[in-house]
Amino acid sequence: MNEIKDKSVETFLDELAGKQATPGGGSAAAVMGAQAAALTSMVCNLTIGKPKYAAVEEQMQALLTESEALRSTLIGMIKADVDVFDKLMACYGLPKSTDDEKAVRAEQIQTVLREATLVPLECAKACAKAIELSRVAAEHGNLGVISDAGVAVMAGYAGLKSAALNVQINAASLKDRMFAEAQLAELNALLQAGEQAAEQIYRIVSEKL
Repeated sequence: MNEIKDKSVETFLDELAGKQATPGGGSAAAVMGAQAAALTSMVCNLTIGKPKYAAVEEQMQALLTESEALRSTLIGMIKADVDVFDKLMACYGLPKSTDDEKAVRAEQIQTVLREATLVPLECAKACAKAIELSRVAAEHGNLGVISDAGVAVMAGYAGLKSAALNVQINAASLKDRMFAEAQLAELNALLQAGEQAAEQIYRIVSEKL
């Protein structure tokens, strides 16, 4: 079976709209983040080599390297979300006829729930980074494509907020509340910083249009 990343956009959207639970919102969040990184790369590619932007050539080259690495990371997270969700559903399907089976099932569910909390948290971190990378594109990129830097920041922010929902829904089911609260605290810090950054970067772009 082909991985999601190897399928057409239309096929991915068809699967997203289908009756199966995966791919779902977590994969969509990763796609949003990957789009943000890709758009930042686009601004870089259309700035690099332009005499008018020679002063920021080195900076944009470095940004391009970072944004492409981030895009690759986020593409990998599309499948990671599917994999951890499928693992969780498999745990819920474990037998529960006896007390021993119930105990094993409950333990397995909690183990995978920890992973299902961490996977979208990593996606949220990556989307937060995508937001920050778009700032450089917005500040120094080719004015002819500066609106694309604006789309990049909004895609990154959408990915961050979307990934956050998956962290929150899984953390709510964790019995280890110390672990859950630690992840939620980290997430809330990302959300607060991300919201402020997204507003700032969007304003930077808007003022250049």
